[in-house]
Amino acid sequence: MEKIVIGIDVSKEKLDFCLQQGEKVLQEIVVENTTSAIIRSLRSILKEFQLEVSNLLLCAEYTGQYTYPLACACDELLVDLWLENPTQIKHSSGIQRGKNDRLDARKIAAYAIRFQDRKKIFSLPEKNIVSLKQLISERDMYVCDKAKYQGQLTDQKRFMSQEDYQRKSKRLKNLVKELDESIAQIDREITRLIDEDETLRRQHELLCSVDGIGERIAVKMIVETNAFRDFDNGRQFCCHAGVAPFKYDSGNTIRSRNRVSNRADKTIKALLHMAALAVATRKKEGELQVYYARKVAEGKNKMSVLNAVRAKLVLRMFAVIKNNQQYKQNYDFALA
Repeated sequence: MEKIVIGIDVSKEKLDFCLQQGEKVLQEIVVENTTSAIIRSLRSILKEFQLEVSNLLLCAEYTGQYTYPLACACDELLVDLWLENPTQIKHSSGIQRGKNDRLDARKIAAYAIRFQDRKKIFSLPEKNIVSLKQLISERDMYVCDKAKYQGQLTDQKRFMSQEDYQRKSKRLKNLVKELDESIAQIDREITRLIDEDETLRRQHELLCSVDGIGERIAVKMIVETNAFRDFDNGRQFCCHAGVAPFKYDSGNTIRSRNRVSNRADKTIKALLHMAALAVATRKKEGELQVYYARKVAEGKNKMSVLNAVRAKLVLRMFAVIKNNQQYKQNYDFALA
């Protein structure tokens, strides 16, 4: 039996389902975006069309936390779920005039029918990984707010009366103090989650052994790679993080230098940049600091060299995880 594909347009409050088999649209329904409502709808579909679970494929655009109830429902019913990059679907669907949720669901269903051979079945990460991701997101929010309030403390002093500034600074300092306490509490929770999980603890230890890699970037790498299960090698992750350079050529007229793509995860790229900057420009001599100084002395662009350092850090992190060994600066390949 030919598979029935359900294209799903995900929004905060509802899901638009488009059931399609081959070129024929079988049904279109709207479902509340809750795990229980999705489970009821999928069971009803399986019963109505007399389907086995293996004959059903769900495809949706990955929209972050809004896809969580859908992922939980599919995990419970053991239904295949394919979460695709929205940009991939957009650029594979031709020219589109007008937009609504129903048409988007049809577009996603048609994409899934056409490219079934490329599907990547999504599975929920382990509970500790999900918890770490939520904690990191919350921590980043508090750090951003803290920087905003601290900026008010320093920038506004010269532009208001002394009495007004003192009252305002007192309130801001209270807010900053509360944020510091919340950030410290989250840090303790992150440490506890890592220490209680043997795999995460070992991976964290290995990553921190790499020169230039600290606590924050180690935790972020574990979460971003789903404990190094979602990427086969460091080169794939370099592409994901916007570190891998690409060629831009066309005919005889366009000859651009290789450059990184803007389609990347900017949060991990920013952390990698800070790590590369710290390890390459510090006063203490190290392997990457020597590499950076040598390449700059040869006339290489500083940002290009820093990007190469970022890539080296990624490759080293993947190497220590793969080999299950702490990083050794003077690694002897002959002995290996």
